[in-house]
Amino acid sequence: MDLLRGLNQDDLLGTGNDLAEIQSAKEALHKNFKLKALGELRYFLGIEFARSSDGIIMSQRKYTLEMISKAGLSGSRPKETLMEQHLKLTSAEFDELIKTESFDECFSQFVHAPKRSHYEAALHVVRYVKNQPGLGLLMSRIGVEEIVAYCDSGWASCPMSRKLVTGFYIKLGESLISWKEKKYSTISRSLAEAKYRSMAHTVAKLMWLKGLLIEL
Repeated sequence: MDLLRGLNQDDLLGTGNDLAEIQSAKEALHKNFKLKALGELRYFLGIEFARSSDGIIMSQRKYTLEMISKAGLSGSRPKETLMEQHLKLTSAEFDELIKTESFDECFSQFVHAPKRSHYEAALHVVRYVKNQPGLGLLMSRIGVEEIVAYCDSGWASCPMSRKLVTGFYIKLGESLISWKEKKYSTISRSLAEAKYRSMAHTVAKLMWLKGLLIEL
């Protein structure tokens, strides 16, 4: 993978299995745009790339260390878990409205009115990544063409709205390539409906990935 940088500091990543074709594309770009070839990919959009005999490792070690330093946690003890078990974060509005059993106006982003619990949870995450700042994703060199997806749903799991929250992650061989958590705008009436919604969301993503892989 080669990295190119434009005059306005925009980075462009080029990759492929035909070196001659890559070089031809770079020459065509140079004729029409002011670009600088930065060589083999090592750092892109805040992500560090390192090669090993197993494949390519993607991590954010530099960003993680800067975040730990800014939070003043360089000398703190790291955490072994990402979050406290069964932790449910809510907004300040929700804490007030829950007393009157009104759920109509309990939607707000935590960043607009952060609470002490939000701050402590964020510090917990930072102390967790401090345990392994170089931990990342391995894009395995083993060429396995099988896609495997896992999904789950939390029926009425949002503590503020009781709405459905689903999540999935998808692997191409041994490599994790896609993951997402989604909160629906409607309330599922049953656990079965919640499960089907989660599967439908995952299948839609799989169909998109199938089309992308066919093009590649």
